[in-house]
Amino acid sequence: MLLDTDPKIKNITAVHLVKVFYPMVIAKTEDGDYFQVKLSDDQLSDPLFWDTARDLCRNQLWVPMGRKFHQLLSNDWLMPATN
Repeated sequence: MLLDTDPKIKNITAVHLVKVFYPMVIAKTEDGDYFQVKLSDDQLSDPLFWDTARDLCRNQLWVPMGRKFHQLLSNDWLMPATN
């Protein structure tokens, strides 16, 4: 199931990354608000994360971000599988 089709999910917003430069990522919401994305220590030290973030920024793709903590979601737009 996609996150944005589940009515129970209200703490997620769509953003696109507007600035990506170590050690900071700036995101813009659909409402035009700007936020600094909170990055984990693993993300800060991961070259693949930075390459991916630059690609997302360059291509202006929308990604999910938590509204409260301003963190990118690792599972993208998909709900975690429940068993």
